Amino acid sequence: MLSRPKPGESEADLLHFQNQFLAASATPAVKIVKKADKRKGKEGSTNAETPPLQDNKDVVMLDGFPDTLPALTPAPPKKSKIKSASVHFEDEDPEERLESHDQHITALFSKIIERDTSTVAVTIPVPTGDAFPRTFHRSEIKSEVQLGSERKSIFAQKMAAKRAAEKAAAAPSAAECVQVRSAAPDALDPVGSAGEAPLPSSRGDKDGDFLTSQRPCLITGEGLGSQNSEEEAQAIHKENLEKLQSMSEEEILQEQARLLAQLDPSLVAFLKSQRGNNEGQKKELKMELNRPGESVESLSVAEHSARSSLSMQESGLEEPVRKEENMKVEIMDDDLPVKPRKEWIHMDNVEFEKLEWMKDLPSPRQKKTKKGMQARFSLKGELIPADADLPTHLGLHHHGEEAERAGYSLQELFHLSRSQVTQQRTLALQVLGCIVQRARAGEFASSLKGSVLRLLLDAGFLFLLRFSLDDAVENVMAASVGALRALLVSLDDEKYLDWTFSWYQGMAAFPFVPNNEEEEEEEEEEFNGTEKSQDKKLKDENKPDPDVARYDVVKGLLKTRIQHRLRYILEVVRPVPAVVLDILHILTHIARHSSEACSQLLDCPRLIETIVREFLPTQWDPKVAEPGFLFTSLHGVACASAMKFIRVLASGGRNATARLLNTFEMKSRLSRFVAEDPLDVPLPGEEAMRLSTEAFRLWAVAAGYGQACDLYSDLYPVLVRILQSLPELLSGKSPVVELAVQRAAAVVTLLTHVTQTAGYTAELQAKLSSNNSEDREPIPPPPVAWSQVSGLQPFLETSLKKILQQISQTETWQTLQPLTTTCVIFLGVYYSAYSQQPSVNPVDCLEELERLTSEMLQPLLNQPAVDSMWDLLRPCSALCNPMSCSLAPESVSSIASLSCTGGKPPLSLVGSKSPFPFLTALLFLINNITHIHKGLTSKYSSVLGFRGLKDYLHQSWQTGPPSVTSSSAWILRHEYHLQYFVLALARRMAGTCPDYTQHASLHHCVAMALLSRLLPGSEHLAHEVLLDLAFNPEFLPEGKAGGPEAADFSDILHLGSNAKLAQPGSAAAFLPKVTRGTLLRESYQNLPSIRSCYLSHFVHLQPTLMRSQASYQGRNYLIQSMLLPEVRGPILPSDWPFFPLISLYNKVTNAEARGAVLNSLPLDLINTVTWNLQWVLLLETWRSKILQSIPTAAKLARLMCVFLTGSDLFLEAPIHRNTAALLSVYCQSKALDSLNLDAPLPGLASFHDLYISLLEQFEGVSFGDPLFGVFVLLPLQKRFSVHLRLSVFGEHTNTLRALGVPLQQFPVPLERYTSPPEDNLNLLRLYFRTLVTGALRHAWCPVLYVVAVAHVNSFIFSQESTTQEIDAARKSMLRKTWLLVDENLKKHLLYYRLLNAESPLGFDLYEQLPPMRLKYLQIVTQKEITENVSALDS
Repeated sequence: MLSRPKPGESEADLLHFQNQFLAASATPAVKIVKKADKRKGKEGSTNAETPPLQDNKDVVMLDGFPDTLPALTPAPPKKSKIKSASVHFEDEDPEERLESHDQHITALFSKIIERDTSTVAVTIPVPTGDAFPRTFHRSEIKSEVQLGSERKSIFAQKMAAKRAAEKAAAAPSAAECVQVRSAAPDALDPVGSAGEAPLPSSRGDKDGDFLTSQRPCLITGEGLGSQNSEEEAQAIHKENLEKLQSMSEEEILQEQARLLAQLDPSLVAFLKSQRGNNEGQKKELKMELNRPGESVESLSVAEHSARSSLSMQESGLEEPVRKEENMKVEIMDDDLPVKPRKEWIHMDNVEFEKLEWMKDLPSPRQKKTKKGMQARFSLKGELIPADADLPTHLGLHHHGEEAERAGYSLQELFHLSRSQVTQQRTLALQVLGCIVQRARAGEFASSLKGSVLRLLLDAGFLFLLRFSLDDAVENVMAASVGALRALLVSLDDEKYLDWTFSWYQGMAAFPFVPNNEEEEEEEEEEFNGTEKSQDKKLKDENKPDPDVARYDVVKGLLKTRIQHRLRYILEVVRPVPAVVLDILHILTHIARHSSEACSQLLDCPRLIETIVREFLPTQWDPKVAEPGFLFTSLHGVACASAMKFIRVLASGGRNATARLLNTFEMKSRLSRFVAEDPLDVPLPGEEAMRLSTEAFRLWAVAAGYGQACDLYSDLYPVLVRILQSLPELLSGKSPVVELAVQRAAAVVTLLTHVTQTAGYTAELQAKLSSNNSEDREPIPPPPVAWSQVSGLQPFLETSLKKILQQISQTETWQTLQPLTTTCVIFLGVYYSAYSQQPSVNPVDCLEELERLTSEMLQPLLNQPAVDSMWDLLRPCSALCNPMSCSLAPESVSSIASLSCTGGKPPLSLVGSKSPFPFLTALLFLINNITHIHKGLTSKYSSVLGFRGLKDYLHQSWQTGPPSVTSSSAWILRHEYHLQYFVLALARRMAGTCPDYTQHASLHHCVAMALLSRLLPGSEHLAHEVLLDLAFNPEFLPEGKAGGPEAADFSDILHLGSNAKLAQPGSAAAFLPKVTRGTLLRESYQNLPSIRSCYLSHFVHLQPTLMRSQASYQGRNYLIQSMLLPEVRGPILPSDWPFFPLISLYNKVTNAEARGAVLNSLPLDLINTVTWNLQWVLLLETWRSKILQSIPTAAKLARLMCVFLTGSDLFLEAPIHRNTAALLSVYCQSKALDSLNLDAPLPGLASFHDLYISLLEQFEGVSFGDPLFGVFVLLPLQKRFSVHLRLSVFGEHTNTLRALGVPLQQFPVPLERYTSPPEDNLNLLRLYFRTLVTGALRHAWCPVLYVVAVAHVNSFIFSQESTTQEIDAARKSMLRKTWLLVDENLKKHLLYYRLLNAESPLGFDLYEQLPPMRLKYLQIVTQKEITENVSALDS
């Protein structure tokens, strides 16, 4: 046996003993047991009884298998909180890391509020000889440790003795309690347990708890610091009881209410919780001592009832409602499905609050409150009424708040969407998608306050869907795709865009870019187009995704690379058909956003290849066409939605179309789906028709760029066969017929663009053959010649004649109207290109047009049905009915929408009964005919005579400017096309038809209104209106029919009615006065020069004008994109008549800002300003309603630019005369009443800053010019901002010496300056100071002298009750006036009576002061002033 080591042995001896032990291989006497690692769970623990592991094991090795088992479900790697908290980098400074973790004391004590001790009684500490804290000897502690028990510390023994004493003291009071009630004095009628008798009175019941308690419930007296602390607490308790006994029930209630109002709610809650704990202890003791045989729950019912009644009392409910809630909350044994028993473990104390959910739900009751209730929705997204009583088996009651109400709130659905249970996440996303779908349909507009969509987006709904798209579960992905489609896509919008595709210029559409005013304000800097777009793109790239999505949802989604995720779902996940269609709709909406979005979709790897390969295959299983076939997957089957997505993507630009046709092999797909008849395609009938229609539309888009025209010759037999079958569409009406009509319209639209392309083949061929070296790289001619399309006209004209025979049959006509419209447009394009072909005989062309006019168009115009169409223009107009294109109730600014959800009414511009598409196409054809054959113009004079057209035009131009939104721009654009063609026809008739003069004024008003309304993309139309209509003397018959003379006669009549129309004089050399009629006559004669002036100032629109001309003139080889420019507003601003003046002012101010000095202005600038003023004067006189949309203040601000430009520009004779004439117009009573300088003005940041600039310019270069002075005096009227008057009398008093505008030449009544009396004390002091110091004199500035005297006189003699400061200032000013040395000023200030325009002074004086004023003057001056007053009167 081995010996143990002994004391004194060395280390060598220990090593020797170790070697002996190891050599003997003996069993060790000690075993090492590893404790369980808490971080590793059970794996770290070892069993001491487990035998040691054997080294020799029979191990089976399997090649190719890993040593560790793979995880069954992918899970994120575990992260250590401690490790992540201690990560630091090598280059990190330790000192900085310590400073970052250092928390100053202010981080802990950030807000220290001193306790209010004003009401606390101050008590002097009781003197004692004991130490603090009191010491005690261990002999004072009675040891209660029993033999054999565990030893206790002194502190533990003391605490045990204290608890035993408390139990002994509490046992008698608990035994005396007969029934335990709540401490609330307003408890309801007692509800006792079984076998308990109710107390005799409510007062006895109320006091039963307080008066029978021998000890205080909350106060123990430990904090008093004295030996007799318990006795003092007991004395306080007795005093409280005596006071309660002496008080009545009403007094107790009042005192309780006062205490609850004063105390902190958290303190009240703490006291209640302590009271409840004490009551629970008393109930337990009572049960054990008095009734040990009964169960516990019967004793706590009264407590629960009292507590519930207390909470309802505090909520302030009425008595009946309190009783109802008391009955609702109370729980009995019978309410529980399982009754607890005494012998059950841990069921000795039943917690009814936790078991409340097990009882039946109460009936829902709508709270009668002014505050709205929380909205709850069903699983289908329907809004559930607040008082709806639905059964619980529907699964709508699984929530905690308002458990009795069925349905889920948005907050609960958001919470459910983050659940770990897949079914719950899926259900939440599906319900949210249904809610969004119904919200966009407007179902909640009348029921809910606010916008559901805006609330969801602000709560992060968009990124919730985006995160859900990345979920690995297919059901969650499908639900998120459906919700995203409901949020972004409106199928009705797509329906109406397809409906207008074949209209005139219907292929072009506005991008779905939201119009955000906040972004516009941030991008006010003037860049050119390229710099601005690049700066904006860089700015968006640097913004976080949520910030971008807040303004533009689609752009925010593209920043999250959503296209890559959707490609993955289509390619890898391969979801069910419904999800595939939703994804295609989402991609289509994204493609409509902008050309940049189209480029990102095209650049997404394998996205387009996947869609073309999987959903546009050339072959698929023909079983899908069998009736009743159930689609389980759309992969490998042709889909119309995929073809539509490719078509919308091609509309993004000609480069995108070329990539689709060549790189992605869409040209072969076009041949496949165009060549085969829809009846032969192995698809369901309607789907095959839609697929063929979308194929033709895609081909039409490509032909709109001049591409894919080589397919025309290959598929010519197919197209001819379709044209030959057009008359077959006249029979019957069914959904298939409507789809067939849409397909036929798409075919004719394709042929229209192919014809346009072929019309310029000869021109491009000639340019290519000449090939001048100076020219840019020549454009190759398209592979289609005019001879290949010349044979299409007979087919379409024959079909059109047959269709027009059905015009009297309303239903058939409405069905065939899309095809009729496209046929008429084709004829207009055909004859326009036909007349330009070098191979065509011009005589043959003219004869062909005469035949078309006599055989088809003139009989058509005489049809009663066409007459009724003109009458429908006004009811269907968007201008006359602005509500027809208003935003939807649930529209949000970050998602562009056409607001077509639910469909448009039949009597609307895009409705089924709208005459706009057909009449626009008819006017387009007539304009092309009259342009080619001017001799036929008189044949169509009846068009302008239709009463319905005249009523429509008269109503449309008089309406206010329409609001330009995404929901109105696309509709207004089509209406403006019709108006333009009417005006173009009127321009041709103005020179040929002698009786046209009766329509000239109406058409000129329409043209002027149209100029300020045309939207981006229609720059060509605006240029044509400016060139041929706006400044055309034929449209201003007043210039020939005595208009100038009528203006002079009107001025004479105004002068006879005592109106001030006298024009101010000039500071320059003598200028002969001219009448307004003379100025108008000069303006009328200068109309050609005025037109050239405006055209030169709109040269900045030249790049967009070139793109617009290419579209409207049919030059397909120059069109870059079918997407129109973004809509930020009309092309020209509403104040475009002032544009040359504003442009000149900007140039001069920019030059001065760079340091250049403009001593003289060139002649062309003087002419520019003159022509601008002449045009504005002409419009204000003969077309005053046109400029009504511009505020009078804005007009005056524009005219001020005349004085702010250069130094002496306003002294030029023509400029001075026209400015004075315009000033007399703006100083008429109606214009002055509408003048508002305090409202924000368009195009002006601050009128105050502009006025300060005007004052500085007046001080420098005015030369005392009266006209300039009137512009300075106009803003000083009493009803405008006092800061303008303070600027003149405070900072710019030098202007008072030069404002010598005579009272007889001042066009504004002085009453507008003196009424009501001035109440600004600072301004009154400035008035008085300038008068007393002589800075303001009647000889220098008569207008402001009268104004200042009137206001000072009104102030010093005012006896209205006011503040002490104003009264003291009033009396002080009166005393100073009485002591004035200047007798004239003193007389004016004291004896002022009222204004008088005929008086040389401008006002009348009292001969002597009225008695009331005289008495007040005596009181204030406190002197005998009778003699002085008489001397002053003399």
